[in-house]
Amino acid sequence: MEPERDQDTPEPSVPPGEERAAKEALEQGCAAPSAGEGHRRWGKVAGSFDEEQFLQGPQARLQELWRTLRIGREFLRGFRNLHFAGPCVTVFGSARFQEGNRWYTLAREMGGRLARAGFTVVTGGGPGIMEAANRGAKEAGGRSVGMNIVLPREQGPNPYLDRFIEFNYFFVRKVMLVKYSYAFVVLPGGFGTMDEIYETAVLIQTGKIEDFPLVLMGTDYWRPLLDFMEGPMVRSGTIEAADFDRILATDDPDQAMACILGTVTTRFGLKWQPSDQPQPRKVLAEKEV
Repeated sequence: MEPERDQDTPEPSVPPGEERAAKEALEQGCAAPSAGEGHRRWGKVAGSFDEEQFLQGPQARLQELWRTLRIGREFLRGFRNLHFAGPCVTVFGSARFQEGNRWYTLAREMGGRLARAGFTVVTGGGPGIMEAANRGAKEAGGRSVGMNIVLPREQGPNPYLDRFIEFNYFFVRKVMLVKYSYAFVVLPGGFGTMDEIYETAVLIQTGKIEDFPLVLMGTDYWRPLLDFMEGPMVRSGTIEAADFDRILATDDPDQAMACILGTVTTRFGLKWQPSDQPQPRKVLAEKEV
């Protein structure tokens, strides 16, 4: 029998005999940072009540059923919005780089190059690298899609989007960022960007998705990470050399585009022909991006 959760269950206290260890841990910095202005700006504050409950183990059965339906509805909304997006390339990177930064400039150029090649440029929909890639796509006359995540006091969508979709759950958003893309371009970023790198690399490594191009741009920024993967990880056997070789590290847009176009056209046989693409149906209230 599944246990029912008591909504009024008090917070667990420190186990007897562990007070000293807990105090020492706090003194050594093992505690959450205060929610100052920088943390509020980037969403690093307590989540909603529903999000807190989501990871608290078994819930009431009806509550679990309702949450499952909400997650399913969020997936379905993403599928319907992106069904006619065409061949996509997802660009990952930090929200914190502003116009004038060299990575912003590079992302903007890559967005334009991808759009001119016929790809729909997909990003997380926020500022920084995401804005730059979407901006480059729009300036080149291409299609631009943003998939944001709802966070407390998080940034809004950038102004260079043809289609903007918001998600409540990170895992739903990550599925959408991968599902429709033939390649992944990664510029400098933080924890979220690293999560996206490894998420994509694992899916390719395990054969869950095809061996799509994974391009890291900003080689001096990523060099310590690349050295770690090529060195200790390969030497220890935790990954194979072939896993590392799947990643292209370059600062050259020409090399990045050659890798992407060469792979998707020769290996996957992608063709940009309207007859090959599904067409929207008015009866389903569908429309193109």
